[in-house]
Amino acid sequence: MIVLSLILVLLCGGFLAWLVGLFRADLARWVSLAVLAVAGLLVADVWQGGVSQYVDMQMGGASVWYSVLNLSWIPRFGISLLLAVDGLSLMLIALTVFLGVVAVVSSWNQVEYQHGFFQFNILWTLAGVVGVFAALDLFLFFVFWEVMLIPMYFLIAIWGHEDRAYAAMKFFLFTQVSGLLLLVSILVLAFMYYESVGVWSFSYFDLLDTDLSQGMAFWLMLGFFVAFVVKLPGVPLHTWLPDAHTQAPTAGSVILAGILLKTGAYGLIRFVVPLFPEAALEFRWPAMLLGAISVVYGGYLAYSQSDFKRLVAYSSISHMGFVLLGVFAWNAIALQGAIMQMIAHGFSTAALFMLAGALQERLHTRDLAKMGGIWMQAPRMGAVALFFVVASLGMPGLGNFVGEFMVLVGIFAVDVSLTVVAALGLVIAAVYGLSLMQRSFQGQSKVDVSIKDFGLRELSVMAAMMIALVLLGFYPQPVFDMAAPVVAQLLSGGAP
Repeated sequence: MIVLSLILVLLCGGFLAWLVGLFRADLARWVSLAVLAVAGLLVADVWQGGVSQYVDMQMGGASVWYSVLNLSWIPRFGISLLLAVDGLSLMLIALTVFLGVVAVVSSWNQVEYQHGFFQFNILWTLAGVVGVFAALDLFLFFVFWEVMLIPMYFLIAIWGHEDRAYAAMKFFLFTQVSGLLLLVSILVLAFMYYESVGVWSFSYFDLLDTDLSQGMAFWLMLGFFVAFVVKLPGVPLHTWLPDAHTQAPTAGSVILAGILLKTGAYGLIRFVVPLFPEAALEFRWPAMLLGAISVVYGGYLAYSQSDFKRLVAYSSISHMGFVLLGVFAWNAIALQGAIMQMIAHGFSTAALFMLAGALQERLHTRDLAKMGGIWMQAPRMGAVALFFVVASLGMPGLGNFVGEFMVLVGIFAVDVSLTVVAALGLVIAAVYGLSLMQRSFQGQSKVDVSIKDFGLRELSVMAAMMIALVLLGFYPQPVFDMAAPVVAQLLSGGAP
């Protein structure tokens, strides 16, 4: 019941923060931090409990699950509250809770109205993401998929910047259309299972064995693939992301980059290839080509940006292209690299968006042409920015390098030419990363106001993310150990 309790804590905590904000606006953020502290304790409880001895052939036939809950919900259609957490989902849930704290801290002084409703939307988005990472009933998965999107729309539409209405509507249309495609694919897959065995079920473990024709499997795989690649995002379904990131409040950008993009990657790993192994093998080369294009094209567009947040947004497209490559390479090294990339990217990009929000709060601009020489006035901010820029470009010794290097090693065994193309992304990342640093913190100062440097509140969360990336870079073995049983189970499930 711990995972269900975690979701309920976030949902009920959102209502509490909204209610408290009606009377004391400044207390709403403290309520959110308290709720996230409780959520963190629940995650730690699951983590400390270790892998349970729950062994069931329907759950994959092995004890890789830290927590399992299976309650009947709508038995007529075989829909259940099936929540299960393995090493992959547990790491992503822990990342979600931690970056929730970062989102609250980063927006501490940036919200000027409806503080309670702002915190409500943050906590409900996090609850939806936790549900996505834990739900193994596909109908329940879709419910949580919608739960996490609607509050994010409100975060952008209400507290966003100058073009927030356009960005929020674009985000909503992309996610809802892709969500509808996902729902149709889930319903057709469940119907095909019913046609095959005469029983309705939306359980992931039942649907793994669905008898599908080659053509039907390909089209259903494509439906899942498009829905998840929109969220990843991958080229050419990426155009919503730069607008959403640019116009979202800092907390929204942190959650979008650090967490929501990972739901698309998680969907590819958990559902697309295992549910449709032969179709995924048939589609491997186009998918990997899209990943390689995303790496290079995202990096090229990042370099051409003059808006700080827009540059970081396009860099996310490039970094997540490595994840798409790693998933469809579908070998142990590539999958471990993709998982490491997801976690490391969550820390580094969330920190860069927090930095961008801090600069916008102080300078009232995101235009790099109006910055320069900031390091002289804010040396702590400059040092933090340099660390996360070099982390983002893949400096050895930090987590991002481990993830990208392992993905390149993994795809080298599949396609050498795509490996060479993807490796160019590392060079491009160095170019746009150092250009960002030069234009904003180095050179001649173009700022005519005094800039307040990072204080203890901001430095504390930045230091935590810096420590995490250093640990991932120098000692990644705990992540590999947690992911190894999951990767082994996925690879043994008949996938390519």
